[in-house]
Amino acid sequence: MHGTDAPEPAGQPGQADRHTGGRTRRSGPAGRFLGRRRARSTPDTGETPAPTHSGDPAAAAPDAALTPAPDAAAAPGAPDPQGAVAVPGAVDTADGRNRTVRARGADAVRRGLQRSAQSARAGVGHLADRIIDIAPRVPVRDLDTLRRQFPDLGPEELADKLITGAAAATATVGAGVGAAAMLPVPPAMPAELAAEITGVAAIELKLIAELHEVYGLRPPGTLRQRSVAYLTSWTEERGIDITKPTSVNAALGGRLKRELRQQIMKRTIRNLPNLMPFLIGAAVGAVMNRRDTTKLAERVRSDLRARRVPWEALPALPPLEQPADPIDPAAETRSRPITATGKPPALEAPRPGKPTPEDT
Repeated sequence: MHGTDAPEPAGQPGQADRHTGGRTRRSGPAGRFLGRRRARSTPDTGETPAPTHSGDPAAAAPDAALTPAPDAAAAPGAPDPQGAVAVPGAVDTADGRNRTVRARGADAVRRGLQRSAQSARAGVGHLADRIIDIAPRVPVRDLDTLRRQFPDLGPEELADKLITGAAAATATVGAGVGAAAMLPVPPAMPAELAAEITGVAAIELKLIAELHEVYGLRPPGTLRQRSVAYLTSWTEERGIDITKPTSVNAALGGRLKRELRQQIMKRTIRNLPNLMPFLIGAAVGAVMNRRDTTKLAERVRSDLRARRVPWEALPALPPLEQPADPIDPAAETRSRPITATGKPPALEAPRPGKPTPEDT
């Protein structure tokens, strides 16, 4: 009895041995103690040891049933493990919708730019017609009148006097428009630019006409023909060659209007700083207008000086024909009420049978 272990009673499961796959596994406190010893003695490799089966397919079947199947490409429309359903072409549909939205936005921007460009061209064309309309109404002094007003000045001194006075007048116009824009009002900015360009153009047209008188190069023809010649000189920024008279119909047909629109557009862009607020635009406008008028006058003067006719060699010229409704060039920039059409007078086209603002 002492050399033999007594068998444990059958009714105590905590002391029974369990055979699993050829390996004895004890349950109860002793089994837990042995399990902890095996865990401490087994090196931790980070891998789960595969269970050993003693060639019993029935024993391997439960483990195989618990092993997840390898990942495979989900069939279209099949639910994934999280429950989401893969819809065929969903990503392509979203990309197409984004492309459509972007294309519509680009088309809207392009149409807006086209409308703005058309409006700008229409405004420039209307302003060109306005300058063509006021050109014959600018009063011009002939040579005899100038010599009576400045009896002690020669041709060059008289030209200097005229240029200085015109530069001061355009500087005043620029300062006045800049002062009007002291508190910027966006709807009024196009009218302010149009008034400044029209007023400066009238002053410079008067200067160009009187410089031609000083240098003895009066263009031949009627009042309207001379006005077209002076307008061509202002547009091209050069003196007139009186040996090549310009036809009124040809000049007003295509080339002059195109060049006039280009000159107006250039003046408009150049005058944009005059609209700066807080009287900064007034100072900028005065300086820029004085500089531009002086530069234009010197270019025209250099062409006229090369073809000048001395006063002693001039034939007796008749007095210049004066316009029936002359305008004051500086009056183009004065503040006036809005017309019945809602446009400023500088932008309103004259209608047949309707008096213009200068006539009233």
